[in-house]
Amino acid sequence: MTFYRSLRFRIFSAMLLLLLGASVLIAIVTIYQYREEAEDYHKERLSRKEENIRKNIDFVLKNTTYPVETDQIPLIFKEKIYELKAIHNLEIYLYGLSGNLLKSSKASFIIDTSATRMKQYALDALKKSATKNFTEEFEENGLEYRSSYTYITDAHFKPLAILNLPYIEDDGFIKKELKENLSRLGLAYFFMLLIAVVLAYFLSKYITRSLNEVSEKITETRLNKRNKKITIKDTSEEISTLVNAYNGMIDELENSAAQLAASEREAAWREMAKQVAHEIKNPLTPMRLTVQSFQRKFDPSSPNIREKLDEYSSTIIQQIDTMSSIASAFSTYATMPAQKNETLNIVKITKLALDIFNEDYIYFTSEEDEIIIKFDRTQLIRVVTNLIKNSVHAIAQKQPAEPRISVRVLSEDESVSISVTDNGVGVSEEHKHKIFEPKFTTKSSGMGLGLAMVKNIVETYNGHIILDSSLGKGTTFIVTFPKVV
Repeated sequence: MTFYRSLRFRIFSAMLLLLLGASVLIAIVTIYQYREEAEDYHKERLSRKEENIRKNIDFVLKNTTYPVETDQIPLIFKEKIYELKAIHNLEIYLYGLSGNLLKSSKASFIIDTSATRMKQYALDALKKSATKNFTEEFEENGLEYRSSYTYITDAHFKPLAILNLPYIEDDGFIKKELKENLSRLGLAYFFMLLIAVVLAYFLSKYITRSLNEVSEKITETRLNKRNKKITIKDTSEEISTLVNAYNGMIDELENSAAQLAASEREAAWREMAKQVAHEIKNPLTPMRLTVQSFQRKFDPSSPNIREKLDEYSSTIIQQIDTMSSIASAFSTYATMPAQKNETLNIVKITKLALDIFNEDYIYFTSEEDEIIIKFDRTQLIRVVTNLIKNSVHAIAQKQPAEPRISVRVLSEDESVSISVTDNGVGVSEEHKHKIFEPKFTTKSSGMGLGLAMVKNIVETYNGHIILDSSLGKGTTFIVTFPKVV
């Protein structure tokens, strides 16, 4: 469907329609021209025959022994009228000035009764004609006729009779010529159409080639990568203008991308700094209160001074450990995992990651004992442990009667998946799209970096992670990696 809407198809179609339209127009003009020529041919032919027959009639009248009078016409042309018919191959009727038939080249026994007298409208038209000539066209028995009426005069130009020549318009020869000419034109235009199809195809391809290249470059344009400019030689002015506009847009896009990247980095650092400051303030506040309390209540002579000192030290150390874990978490998230591409048995490493958990409701299954992938051992353990920690926390929130976390390793055609399913509290619809975002968490403690870090690690190794969860029923995380081929 797309091809029929393309510029190339429209150019191709327009050229073919133009040729077909020209062919039809020429055929129509040719037919019209032949009809005009046929009409002129019959008109001139009848006129020539009439002129020649009049000359023959004048010759007969000059050399007759009968008086040249209207009532003598039948005697004068008694035999001559048949000679004239044979010479000119045309029926001849001679009427009196009042319209009655005087003599005809047709045998008397086959003369139509309607021809014994001249048609009144023809007689009236002849009398009114300034040229003393009248021609009518009519159709009879499927044949087209052209009938002329003119006066025959004596040597003193006195009208003697009316000459009528009924002429059948035989278009057989002309129609045959028209048919042959149209056949030749049709054959010529058929070959022209084939040539036009080939030319239109390559011409439309040439015209749209540059547009296709520009379209491909525009489709490949991305904000987050360096885009190449278009270089096209020997193209039209319009395409050159489009290319120059695109190249100018690429320059502006690169400048905008650089500015945007700088702004995003600055915003990210500001946000990170705010988050770090917020997380560090949490342990600093109890540390400050503990020091101030110890300072007010410190009494070296107190009998339980040692216990108070231990309590004070324990509180300080606990908060320092909290700050250390905060620093480690941010460091882990900020550091991209190095792609060591170790050859690992994912079944074995997943089991190893589960060994650090003491919960007896964690179950592991795998259809195979060995599935080899390319991955970093430490990062793979980190992915599994973070997913298990989330499931443990979800179960702790819900506290079901029979808690269960199912960890399954599944081998497919060219990939391997790790699924972690729990029957914990689940994730609401409004939180699903935020679950992998940094800083987002549903826990009362923590910084919301665990799942963001997991997604970061997984995508670094050309994998992907999917969340399937229902609030109050449980959650399933599916991590998929490519196998070693």
